[in-house]
Amino acid sequence: MFRTRVAKTLGIKFPIVGGAMMWISDAAFTASISNAGGLGILASAMFPTREEFANAVDQVMDLTDKPFAVNLNLFPSMRPIDNSEYLDVMIKKGVRIVETSGHAAPVELYRRFKESGMIWMHKCVGVRYALKVQDMGADIITVVGYENGGATGKLDIGSLALVPKVVESLNAPVIGGGGVCDGKSLLAMLALGAEGVIMGTRLLTTREAPIHEKLKQALLEAEELDTILVMRSVGSTHRVWKNEAAKKCCEMEEQKSTLQELMKIVGGEKAREMYTDGNLDSGVISCGQCVGRCNDMPTMKELFERIMLEAQTVTRNLVRLNLQ
Repeated sequence: MFRTRVAKTLGIKFPIVGGAMMWISDAAFTASISNAGGLGILASAMFPTREEFANAVDQVMDLTDKPFAVNLNLFPSMRPIDNSEYLDVMIKKGVRIVETSGHAAPVELYRRFKESGMIWMHKCVGVRYALKVQDMGADIITVVGYENGGATGKLDIGSLALVPKVVESLNAPVIGGGGVCDGKSLLAMLALGAEGVIMGTRLLTTREAPIHEKLKQALLEAEELDTILVMRSVGSTHRVWKNEAAKKCCEMEEQKSTLQELMKIVGGEKAREMYTDGNLDSGVISCGQCVGRCNDMPTMKELFERIMLEAQTVTRNLVRLNLQ
């Protein structure tokens, strides 16, 4: 059931993609998503050198024989990476699927994706961006609504409005995200015309997520109101879990702090400290509004199977309702 174009193109059992999350989507986490029937995406920006990145790709391949992807991050970074070098590694090692995400399309890279025979997925936040990468040859386009965790873009459009508008405007299959955490929300995305979903926040509360147990428990106890937008003042809006670090960032933005000053609060090293040591206020973590519906800690396999079973059950109930 639900053998969409996305599932067929990517060669995955379920039309579920795990969002690439900085300092979280390592080799083991990526493989766990793929082994559970979805598409895991390795976050290449986690790895400061070409050699470390190459080792991570090898680790994924050792841990799964299922399809996986690599994300090439096009967002501005305090520690820039030469994505062309990382693409060299991917081509050499036979990575089949690449995802790009950022403020702009990968103008300098996309021809190499096509020449290498890769399946190219691009993640964006609006119709005009989606149309541009479709014209460039993107095979699958991912859009996420305003509810999502992480980068929200500048358009502030919710999934109910964004996803069907993008679907109606494109010929390429669309993956929808923003608020997906269970079978009902997966089915809602499919009803809007998406042919797959992308999930991030819900995966943080799986047993395989490589974050401290104290942080997982805090997210399990969070409500839908417990997220906040940061970095808007510097043109890089992100939705994160509302902790002391996030609130401090907002206070600094009101005082017109620079990007460099804000990064002292929300920078990657602070987040890594929170993930590894369990200091819940030392950094920020991307988190969507659906965190209020994440109430237990299953394995990745248990979660995906539960999602698909619920989606099938809801579909049958809707059919019965229509026949009454």
